[in-house]
Amino acid sequence: MIAAGIPERRAVWANASRILCVRPDNLGDVVMTTPAFHALKADEHARGASRHLTLLTSRSGATAAPHLSDIDDVIVCDVPWAKHANAADAEQTRALVDTLRDGAFDAAVIFTVHTQNPLPAAMLCFLAGIPLRLAHCRENPYALLTDWIADPDARIAATAPGDVRHEVRRQLDLVQHVTDVAAHLPHRLRFNVRAADRDAVRAKLAERGITTDAPWIVLHPGATAASRRYPPERFAHIACTLANRYGCPVLVTGAPAEAELVQQVCLPGLIAGQRVLNLAGALTLGELAALIEGAALLVSNNSGPVHLAAATQTPVVDLYALTNPQHTPWAVPHAVLSHQVPCRYCYRSVCPLGHQACLTGVTEEEVIAAAHPLWQSSRVARALWPAPAAAALAASNAPTPVA
Repeated sequence: MIAAGIPERRAVWANASRILCVRPDNLGDVVMTTPAFHALKADEHARGASRHLTLLTSRSGATAAPHLSDIDDVIVCDVPWAKHANAADAEQTRALVDTLRDGAFDAAVIFTVHTQNPLPAAMLCFLAGIPLRLAHCRENPYALLTDWIADPDARIAATAPGDVRHEVRRQLDLVQHVTDVAAHLPHRLRFNVRAADRDAVRAKLAERGITTDAPWIVLHPGATAASRRYPPERFAHIACTLANRYGCPVLVTGAPAEAELVQQVCLPGLIAGQRVLNLAGALTLGELAALIEGAALLVSNNSGPVHLAAATQTPVVDLYALTNPQHTPWAVPHAVLSHQVPCRYCYRSVCPLGHQACLTGVTEEEVIAAAHPLWQSSRVARALWPAPAAAALAASNAPTPVA
């Protein structure tokens, strides 16, 4: 085990120019790891070397890669030791070893939540011949890891789960053992919103009669785990009330598979004549980030859009099921709403008791009240966004006036 701040190990890792970052989870997990990616990448400036970061992640996590400036390329695999609907089989996993060997990596950093075992990924990197391998670990990995940090979060979770480190802090602490990490906080989440995505959102909103010179609210009622979904009929009431109270459109987002859920949320508002718009399946990930970036406020279950809001500095009301404590909004104005229950921090995708009281105990009125101090009427996309890409290009090509 390598203790924090040992200069000998940092000196060894300083020679690593090609680093594999293993984060086999979903979109939100990848976004929460971006400060750690940046710390690894930024260290090249201090040492005068050029670092190449490759991200090994799931199909869901890979959607973020084009928006992460610290990631140079991505390897996609739904590895069998992480929770995926269609995990890689034995043949695909063996092929992954060959892919990693061909990558000629100098080092690998394995990022895990404290409930995950890093050893399958460590074995993968060991078989691929990657010489330096770092992870948190609950037990002695012997030769599978060259650098490992005893995982305190697993022990803390058993006795004081509310004291488990935030996921962002956990991953920063990991890389701090092998690279310099600035002491000042916060380390912002990073997600690049592209000009083309802003332009696409402008066009799609214009088609629906929404302009960028007035505020809007984004509401996201979906989540991958059933235990993290606030009841849709309550979201519907919240959407109607916010649209009426602030006189602005409420844009309800979701994946194509969530179209029925989003329609259930939107329908009462439409019947009441409120501007509650259904955007299910209408946006790419980059466009969703642009929409959130331009919003006055996001109201969401605890899911990927919350972390996009943190990355774009959009205030967020987070309906936070008490399944785990370490994924709250990071370094952004926010309100976290949950109802304290004896069964909190169950780490389950489906409520084992069937009542989901940690979420259903939160009333619609509490959500609406939480939105008020976060509401910023002056936060409008027109002021937040640069000029449309086409206009900016035209301006850059315009002739210089002659006095």
